[in-house]
Amino acid sequence: MAIVVVFLLALPVLGSLNLLGPSAMYGMLGSGLLVALIGFADDHGHIAARWRLLGHFTAAGWALFWLNGLPALQFFGVVIDLGWFGYILGLVFLVWMLNLYNFMDGIDGLASAEAICVCLGGCVISGLSGHFELMWTALVLTAGAGGFLCWNFPPARIFMGDAGSGFLGFTLGVLVLQAGWIDPAMFWSGLILLGVFIVDATWTLLRRLARGDKVYQAHRSHAYQFAARHFNSHKIVTLAVIGINIFWLFPISALVGIGSLDGLYGLLIAYIPIGLLAIKYCAGIPEPVRENISSSGEGE
Repeated sequence: MAIVVVFLLALPVLGSLNLLGPSAMYGMLGSGLLVALIGFADDHGHIAARWRLLGHFTAAGWALFWLNGLPALQFFGVVIDLGWFGYILGLVFLVWMLNLYNFMDGIDGLASAEAICVCLGGCVISGLSGHFELMWTALVLTAGAGGFLCWNFPPARIFMGDAGSGFLGFTLGVLVLQAGWIDPAMFWSGLILLGVFIVDATWTLLRRLARGDKVYQAHRSHAYQFAARHFNSHKIVTLAVIGINIFWLFPISALVGIGSLDGLYGLLIAYIPIGLLAIKYCAGIPEPVRENISSSGEGE
C-alpha cells in the first residue's frame, strides 16, 4: 500500500503547485483509490470475480469521465476521434491494464521494475517532445515504485499483492491516456514502453481462451514464468526485461514520441520480436506440456 499512499497523497500537492490539472487529479485520485481498496480487500478476503470487475469498470468509468474518454488516435498521420466508441475502448483498455499487471506480478521485482522503466522512459520522451507537464505524475509513481523495489528486488522481502499491482497497472493506463490527449503520438509511445507486459499477458490470454481454459483461474502459463523456471532465477528474468525496456522499447518509443516514426509502425516493430519471445517461452501453454517441451530441449 505504500506505493498507493505515496502517489495519491502527492496528487493534491501537484495540483496545488499547478503541475497537474484538476481533471487529471480528480480522475486519478478517485479511480486509483477505488482500485486500491478493491485489491486490498481481495488480498485479505476473497471477492467474487464479477464484483471485482464491476468495481474495476466503475473506476475506469470515473477516470474516463474526468479525462473525457479515449483520446483521438493517430494512424499514419491521420487523427481519428472515435467519439462514444472511444469510451468503450477506454473502459476495456483500463480494466485490461489493471488485470494484466496483476497477472504479470508473479516474480520478484518484475512489476515494480517495469513501472520504473515505463515512467522514467516516458519522462525522457516527454522532455524530448516538449511536454514537460507529463513528467510530474510519472516521477512520483517512479519514486513510489523505486522505494518498493529496494525491498522487492530478488530475493524479495516484501510483495505487492493485488492492491499494488492492480493500482500500478491502472495508473499507468490512465497516464498513457492522459499523454494521448496532449499529443496523439504519446499514446502510442506509452503502449510501446509497456510492450513486454502487454504482449506476454495478451498472448497468454488469447492462447488460454482458444483452448477453452477458465481465464479467471490462477495459472502459471505466462512466458516470464516459464523463463524464470527455465533459468531457475527471478533476477535473470527481471534484469532481462529491464534490458529489453531500455535497449529495445525505449528507442522505438522515443522515435514515435518525437514524431520521427509513425505510432502504429513503431508498435508493430516493437511488439513482433517480443511476441516471438513469448512464443519461444511457451506463453499460454499448460504447465504439463511446458515441462515436456523443456525436458525435450525444444524452445531453448
